[in-house]
Amino acid sequence: MYLVTGSTGNVGAELVRALIRAGAAVRALTRADTGKPTPAGVQLAVGDLNRPETLHDALAGVRGVFLLPGYQDMKGLLAEAASAGVQRVVLLSGSSADGDQSNAITRYMSASEAAVHGSGLAWTVLRPSAFMSNTLEWVPQLRAGDLVRAPFAEVRAATVDPADIAAVAALALHDPGHADQTYRLTGPEALLPAERVAVLAEVLGRPLRFAGQPDDEARAELSANMPVEYVDAFFSFYVEGTLDESPVLPTVPELTGRPARTFREWAEAHAAELA
Repeated sequence: MYLVTGSTGNVGAELVRALIRAGAAVRALTRADTGKPTPAGVQLAVGDLNRPETLHDALAGVRGVFLLPGYQDMKGLLAEAASAGVQRVVLLSGSSADGDQSNAITRYMSASEAAVHGSGLAWTVLRPSAFMSNTLEWVPQLRAGDLVRAPFAEVRAATVDPADIAAVAALALHDPGHADQTYRLTGPEALLPAERVAVLAEVLGRPLRFAGQPDDEARAELSANMPVEYVDAFFSFYVEGTLDESPVLPTVPELTGRPARTFREWAEAHAAELA
C-alpha cells in the first residue's frame, strides 16, 4: 500500500494513475472527505499533514509515502510514518534545494530534505525543474485572446512533464534500489516562454503571440497572489539569475528506460484544458 499526498495535484494525480496501472494498492490523502468518487482501486484517507496525530488511520498498512515539502512539522510527520511501519518516503523537492538559504523557497525545500534524511526511513528526493503544467496558468489569457504575456521572458528552462516526475516517483516507491538517492529531473529541451507559446500555437491551431511582462508589472501581479518572500525568491531565481534550470539532464530516460516527454507532447496531451 502506498500513500500519496497531494493526490489531486500535478504530480500526485499522475502518480496515482501510474501506481494503479502498475497494479499497486493506493491510498490518497485528503484534508476532508468531499464525497466525490475516487478512481477505481484508490482508497481515500482523511488527515492533515500539518497535524501528524491525525494520520494514524491514513498510514495504517502503508509501506511507502509520496510526500510534498514544506509542512509545519516535517519531523513529527515522518516520525508518525516510521512508527506506523512505513519503510520508505519519496519527497518532491525542487531544483534550488541546495542553493542560497536566504531564499524562502530554497529554505523550505532544504529543510524538508533535511527532515527526510534524518527520519530513519529509506528516502528518495526528487528535484525537478519547473513543471510543464505551469503553462496552465496561461489558460485565462488563452480564453481571452491570442496574446500571452508572462514574466521572465529571457529565462530558458528545461521544464519537465509531471507525468515523468510521477514515473520516477513510482519507481522509487517500489524499488529499494533507489533508496538514499537524490534525482535531478528535467525535460529534454530548454525553451524560452516565447518558444513554448509557439508550440502551443501549432498544437492549438491558433495565431498566438507572446509578450514579456516588465519586471515591475510582474512583481505587482505575483505579489497579489503570494507572500512577498516568495515573490522575492522568484526574482532572485529568474532576474538575478541565482537558479539555472536550462541544463538538460538524462535522469528521466536513464531511470524510466524511455525518453523524457517534450513540451509538444505535454501540450498535445492537455490540448483540451488549454483550448
